[in-house]
Amino acid sequence: MEVRDRYAPSPTGLQHVGGLRTALFNYLFAKSQNGKFILRLEDTDRTRFDKAYVDNLYSTFEWLGFHWDEGPDTGGPYAPYVQSERSIVYKKYAHSLVENGAAYYCFCSAERLDAVRREREAAHSSESGYDRHCRNMAPDEAAARAVTEPHTIRLKIPLGEKTLFNDALLGSVEWKNDDVSPDPVLLKSDGFPTYHLANVVDDHLMGITHILRAQEWLSSTPLHIILYRAFGWEPPLFCHLPMVMGQDGKKLSKRHGAASIDEFRKNGILPDTLVNYVALLGASYEEGKEIYTLDELCARFSLEKLNKAPAVFDYKKLEWYNAQYIRMKTDAALAALALPFAVQTGLFGAPGSQPSAKQLSLFNAAIPLVKERAVFLCEIPEKLAYLFSEPSVPEAAEFIPKKSSLEEARRLLSIGRELAAPIAGTDDEGAEKLAKEKAEKEGLKLVELLTPLRVAVTGSRVSPPLFGSIRLLGAESSLTRIDRALEKLNLP
Repeated sequence: MEVRDRYAPSPTGLQHVGGLRTALFNYLFAKSQNGKFILRLEDTDRTRFDKAYVDNLYSTFEWLGFHWDEGPDTGGPYAPYVQSERSIVYKKYAHSLVENGAAYYCFCSAERLDAVRREREAAHSSESGYDRHCRNMAPDEAAARAVTEPHTIRLKIPLGEKTLFNDALLGSVEWKNDDVSPDPVLLKSDGFPTYHLANVVDDHLMGITHILRAQEWLSSTPLHIILYRAFGWEPPLFCHLPMVMGQDGKKLSKRHGAASIDEFRKNGILPDTLVNYVALLGASYEEGKEIYTLDELCARFSLEKLNKAPAVFDYKKLEWYNAQYIRMKTDAALAALALPFAVQTGLFGAPGSQPSAKQLSLFNAAIPLVKERAVFLCEIPEKLAYLFSEPSVPEAAEFIPKKSSLEEARRLLSIGRELAAPIAGTDDEGAEKLAKEKAEKEGLKLVELLTPLRVAVTGSRVSPPLFGSIRLLGAESSLTRIDRALEKLNLP
């Protein structure tokens, strides 16, 4: 049997971490079994549908770097893979259930249903959902009325029974039918299917063998099993994945920060980072190993390695992963990834301005200065801003070492000035040797000598490496900045 699983999002919002985890686990499982991973757009909710969300889905997975074997944009043997283009299929199967007695026509208006709800509320009744008013209507009468009257088609839930199914992660699950939504609508009065009908029909017709989805969908599974049995079909194997929670123990959402994939992209998270980290949310692979390529994840993934407990999304851990992936990039690759952020933030002039040849050369040469310290791509332009425009001279207090004085800061910077030209003309090893010799000669600690010099050259006590900065700026620019700082320190 060929394994076939799917990601079936509803394009009613931006792609988020929970959806990515579902898609990724389905992809990894299919590839681990030499099977097929399918994308299906479940767009039957036309009131919330927006093509922008479809575009977001495609751009997100193009950025993430993994793709489906069959889908709306790639085609396949079971096309179309968009539910709004399959309405005739759902009508056919909904009517087949009416014909075999597993479903029925319902003529209840929205007004009647609302009146029933209000009566129950007034009576403080514990009943909820449809009252099965049309369930026992004579089939001939119902069929005749359906020709001229607006109607829906409802599933006839077997009463007084239990629905049993096996879940690959949770084991045997038993559900009382009395706890299933009472005779839910399968086909709406406008001819569009509900999620439940379209989902089950498509999974069967598309040969889906495994359904990996979040545990929040567990309560829908008994209804789906009932539908499969009503059709006389064998259900796929279900696997309800552990929830993804925030560190406060609640379901991950916008209140926890950047829950949409777009936000992670804007903040400079690398796609490799997100794939690696999300793949670990609820699954284990190899003891003591944390960094995986996509191919390694595919080779190691299995349903037996899933965890039942909820997974916690730790932003600090995600940042750690991103820093590791930044360090693993070549300087050229990292420069290419960071360049759009530099353009957007206006590092080379006005926001959106492209760099000149000279600016681009400087940007590329400066990447090694921040590579070991950057956590996000969006930080890189800010960290390098002092190279592209002369920073304002900080207040005098910034130049003064701990337990020292303004007079001493002036002296230290004057001594440091003598190092600028030699440092600009040598490599880091040579620059460190020069600085140590100078500090020893003057009876200073190296940090005391270099702190005022760093502030003068970069505009901050915390900056990329000083020696490399002086070398990129050159002796002339470095000395100009030092002289400006000395001038300010000498003011009364």
